Amino acid sequence: MSEATIRLHIEPLDEGGYLATSPDVPGLVVEGRSLVEVAELAQHLTRTIVETYLEHGDPLPPTLAALDLAGPIDLTIPVGIR
Repeated sequence: MSEATIRLHIEPLDEGGYLATSPDVPGLVVEGRSLVEVAELAQHLTRTIVETYLEHGDPLPPTLAALDLAGPIDLTIPVGIR
């Protein structure tokens, strides 16, 4: 199994919670109650989108098609704190 990193753009919603989109994954739009939840939902939806691309024989978005995991990767991740 390969892994990739994607960028998420996360905005707070007026009614509470967050909305995330990604410039790297067309069609990725998720809403969650917390940063952790929205990141987890984005991960799951990205996997589903990739599976759909592969099932239909469509080319992957460039960020996902050009995986380069040979070197170190710096990630920023949400961590739930009380």
